[in-house]
Amino acid sequence: MLEDKLEQDFGTIPELVRYHAQVAPDRVALINESRQLTYREFDALCDRVAASLQRDAVAPQSVIAVCALSSLEYAALFLGALRTGIAVSPLAPSSTPESLAVMVADCASPLLFLDASTEPILREVDPKVARITLDGSAGGTPFAQWLMHDGAKPKPVTIEPSWPFNIIYSSGTTGVPKGIVQSHGMRWQHVRRANLFGYGPHAVSIISTPLYSNTTLVSFFPTLALGGTAVLMKKFDASKFLHLAQKHRATHAMLVPVQYSRIMTLPDFDTYDLSSFQMKFSTSAPFNAALKADILKRWPGGLVEYYGMTEGGGTCILAAHEFPDKLHTVGRPSEGHDIRLIDENGQEVGPGEIGEIVGHSAGMMNGYHNQPDKTAEAEWRDATGKCFIRTGDVGRFDADGFLQLMDRRKDMIISGGFNIYPSDLEAVIASHPDVAEASVIGVPSEAWGETPIAFVVLREGSHTSAETLREWANSRLGKTQRLNAVEVVDALPRSAIGKVLKRELRDEWIASGRHA
Repeated sequence: MLEDKLEQDFGTIPELVRYHAQVAPDRVALINESRQLTYREFDALCDRVAASLQRDAVAPQSVIAVCALSSLEYAALFLGALRTGIAVSPLAPSSTPESLAVMVADCASPLLFLDASTEPILREVDPKVARITLDGSAGGTPFAQWLMHDGAKPKPVTIEPSWPFNIIYSSGTTGVPKGIVQSHGMRWQHVRRANLFGYGPHAVSIISTPLYSNTTLVSFFPTLALGGTAVLMKKFDASKFLHLAQKHRATHAMLVPVQYSRIMTLPDFDTYDLSSFQMKFSTSAPFNAALKADILKRWPGGLVEYYGMTEGGGTCILAAHEFPDKLHTVGRPSEGHDIRLIDENGQEVGPGEIGEIVGHSAGMMNGYHNQPDKTAEAEWRDATGKCFIRTGDVGRFDADGFLQLMDRRKDMIISGGFNIYPSDLEAVIASHPDVAEASVIGVPSEAWGETPIAFVVLREGSHTSAETLREWANSRLGKTQRLNAVEVVDALPRSAIGKVLKRELRDEWIASGRHA
């Protein structure tokens, strides 16, 4: 029984995929735009991948790299590698060619899996690394040709909880990318947690974020591990998402806040039948309370926000449908997770005080690949020696134990000796009826050290001036918080999973030669 397997302290996701292939071989595991695979077909394809990797002498606990759009082949490659104890490094196509070359070299991947969309950005990678094209395009050996024959089986491998499951790299836009090593044991904890939120054989999850993102993987792997169906989108489109959700009677989805915003603002949103939804999830970026409220009002099913890091440590969970008065928070620590707040000197702060968020749980990264110094920097230990992961986020707990995020520690603005939290300013200016989005950064100032600047995207059809917005916001902000300037822009720069790239805004401002 599946329940018995999940009660085990440790198991592997590929084992669960095999279990579903045995008990429900004709159940659909994966769907993409024009094809689908049953669990029997998917399990057999994973076996062929695993056997091919063993044929190529890729050893357990080594790593293979993949940089491609989501596809059935990508999914089979991931699970097939894991079946042999080989870790996967899913690389972000949004990275620079130079960073991608560094990542492939750092993880020492002997093989590089790609597709036509990513081949041009991978030309800096060492040519000695063998290339396999998942879509059969030019630029490497076609996947179908690389695969072992139908019916090929890998030699069994006993996997340990501490073995690396995947390495997820930071974007690497500055400095050396950090490879976050997550273990099979960490992913097993994610699967066990997902069992609480309705994942199972009848679940249908729309996978609309890229497979290289941890945001995606915390939904993708539980869907398959618990016997559901994953519907893959190569690229997100709000209307297409709703079409697929209605067509496949979706029950689950993991979306980042900007995706929710784009979906909810579609004029025809309310015409779609979304009654099949049981649970929706969000993570990775600040989630506006008003947007959460709109989703609860208009979109059937529950809404759960996860707060945590790819590095692991502590996770907070907000079941928004259960706590509609706590939408301004990210919830309370998950069961078994220890979340604390510390000051700049590494001392725990008192009740109600603001501090950097640190967390400990059974799901924590092994460390940063080949960077022990960076790993040590990311850790904090209490008086007993217990290890916590530092988030770099600043927050405080309310009287009910719900965590309210203030900002990224590195994004905090120190102006005239006062701490200014950009999120406070963003909330004020975003409440203007003509403002669709706002992001506040700190820029150098001779008078104050730093001073806040707001970048604003106006709602369609609005023509409010930047100076009008600045005056309006400053009339509602404290004296030490006032905006030095407002810049109206067409769009905010974002990562592929929706995080606003404040560093780009700051660099652009400074490079322009403007003064605050």
